[in-house]
Amino acid sequence: MIEFKYDTQLLIEGKNLDENRINEHFKKNFQGDCLLAVGDEELIKIHFHTNEPWKVLEYCASLGEIHDIVIEDMDRQARGLQG
Repeated sequence: MIEFKYDTQLLIEGKNLDENRINEHFKKNFQGDCLLAVGDEELIKIHFHTNEPWKVLEYCASLGEIHDIVIEDMDRQARGLQG
């Protein structure tokens, strides 16, 4: 059983992005693990395992334009299914 089943990945494109502030927001507001939020002031790559990927998308969209969005169900993958 996977505790946080959705592997959520995306890019945030914007201005004055702060990877430290984004990391702190994730840690304080979202349940999950395997957080990666790296980049510069104009582009941040997000990787996060969670059960509520829609919350991640909503927050990230508030920071700038989001794209290259991938949400994969790791529980299905572990059972040999696609998705």
